[in-house]
Amino acid sequence: MTDEKVKDEALQILGLFHVLPRLVVFDLDYTLWPFYCECRSKREMPSLYREAKGILYALEEKGVSVAIASRSPTPDIAKTFLEKLGINSMFVAHEIFSSWTHKTEHFERIHRRTGVPFQSMLFFDDEDRNIEAILFLSLSLSLSLSLSLSLSLLLLYSFPCFFHLWYHQFCF
Repeated sequence: MTDEKVKDEALQILGLFHVLPRLVVFDLDYTLWPFYCECRSKREMPSLYREAKGILYALEEKGVSVAIASRSPTPDIAKTFLEKLGINSMFVAHEIFSSWTHKTEHFERIHRRTGVPFQSMLFFDDEDRNIEAILFLSLSLSLSLSLSLSLSLLLLYSFPCFFHLWYHQFCF
């Protein structure tokens, strides 16, 4: 599916909801792209997951800000890849640094930088330990799992409690 088709589908789904998150925060490795940055070279041309760019464009068109929270030990490679993919400027915050605090420090910095309350954020990450570590921040949480990213974006924002219960019941 092309970026434009994904964007159109995402816009259609986003249009079904009266309230959208003010900020969607994405992890990078295995959330926006299918690899770990530290296993790649800056010289390579990276690729995003098939639906990622269309989703980012749809969020931008709807006025939903996007940010990055990544614990990558190679922020220089991550930043280079964002530039090569032409999406770096789409993000209002780039919190890319290795940390033993999971993502709590990343989110505190994002909150300070943007002023967006945690309750108005939606978070996509492939690692449940990062999700669990920030539960106390009261984010509308999600994982990108195997659902279509556009579908999961809205279902999980609209029904975060249902998803959280479903996830813990069937995935642990």
